[in-house]
Amino acid sequence: MSDLTIRNLHVSIAGKEIVKGLNLTIPQGEVHAIMGPNGTGKSTLAYTLMGHPSYEVTEGEVLFGDTNILGLSPDARSRIGIFLAFQYPVSIPGVTVANFLRSAVNARRRAENPEDKGIPIPEFRKLLKEKMAYLKMDPAFAGRYLNEGFSGGEKKRAEILQMAMLKPGIAILDETDSGLDIDALRIVSEGVNALRGPDLGVLVITHYQRILNYIKPDVVHVMMDGRIVESGDAELALHLEEHGYEWVRERLENGAAA
Repeated sequence: MSDLTIRNLHVSIAGKEIVKGLNLTIPQGEVHAIMGPNGTGKSTLAYTLMGHPSYEVTEGEVLFGDTNILGLSPDARSRIGIFLAFQYPVSIPGVTVANFLRSAVNARRRAENPEDKGIPIPEFRKLLKEKMAYLKMDPAFAGRYLNEGFSGGEKKRAEILQMAMLKPGIAILDETDSGLDIDALRIVSEGVNALRGPDLGVLVITHYQRILNYIKPDVVHVMMDGRIVESGDAELALHLEEHGYEWVRERLENGAAA
C-alpha cells in the first residue's frame, strides 16, 4: 500500500507563507475531502503535492509510501502514481486525446520497467475503448485535440479518463466541480465512483458540499489559515453547508484565547 502522508508541511509563494504546518494522511482505498473558505491554501496544497516550481516548501515532508516526493520533479511524481486533476485544464492543439493518453501510459510503464517498449497499439485501443465505455464517453472523443473547444464538463471528463488510464495510487481532484452544471457534475462524479477501489486514494478539494452528494467521502477535513483544523465524517460537510465556517473560526479563536 502506498499511502500519502504529509507531515508539518510549510509552503510559501513569493516569500509569503500559505501552508503553515499541515498534517494529513490519505490511505489508498479511501476518499478524503478538504473544504475551506477562499484563500486558505487548498489549491496551493494540490500544486505543491504535484511539484509546481512556484511553490516553495520551507519545512516538512510528503511521503508516498516510503518515498519522500519533495525532491522529485512533477513528471517523476506522476510516473510513481500521483495524479492531479486540474481546476482549469489547459488545451493542447494538435495533440489528440488518444495520442496524449498513449504517451502518458507509456511513461508510466517505462518508469516501472525502463526496457518496456510501450503499450502495443491494439492493446492500447482496446483499453481506451473499455475505459471510455466504462465512463460512458463517445468513442469519437478520443480523436479530438486535448481540451481544445471542450466544454467545462468535457474537460473534467477528459481528466477522469486520464485517471482511469493511468491507474494512479493517489488522485488529487482540485475543485473538479468548478464551472460544472448539475448534469456534468453527476457524470464526472460517476466516473470517479467507478474508479474507486482498494488501490486508489482520492483527495477531493472543494469549496462546496454539492460534489460530496455524489462522491461520498470517508473523511472530511476543514482547512483554514494554511492547516487542517477540523476533521470528521461526511456529516461534517453537511454541517458546513448549513452553517458555514464561522463556527470553526470561533472555535479556533476561543482555543487560541484559552
